[in-house]
Amino acid sequence: MPGFSQLSVRVGYRWRRTVEDEWTFASITFTHIHDPRPDYTLPTPKRKPSAAKREQELQNSLHQTWEHLMRGALYSVRDYFRQGGDGAKIPESFRATVDSYSRGLNNYSTQFWREQS
Repeated sequence: MPGFSQLSVRVGYRWRRTVEDEWTFASITFTHIHDPRPDYTLPTPKRKPSAAKREQELQNSLHQTWEHLMRGALYSVRDYFRQGGDGAKIPESFRATVDSYSRGLNNYSTQFWREQS
């Protein structure tokens, strides 16, 4: 897809079924395809931005999206274990779901254990 960037975050974790068991180490990789299309909910600028300005805005957007993906991934693994989840059932990779309205990530995008619709 031209213009679209794939972002990924790998989260390593360790778990054990009981206190007597040995630790098991594993990881999950979260992926997301960043959609660079304009956000039409924002007012249009009076002047067309320069190519350098557009590139800087794209880089800022990619960075913010990656940080959101990273935080969501970390919190998702933490919350899964806090809810008593089994580490053996965590997939090796998960494609983050996007919000149908904004086409971006939301608080539920990285919850790999939720039923996908």
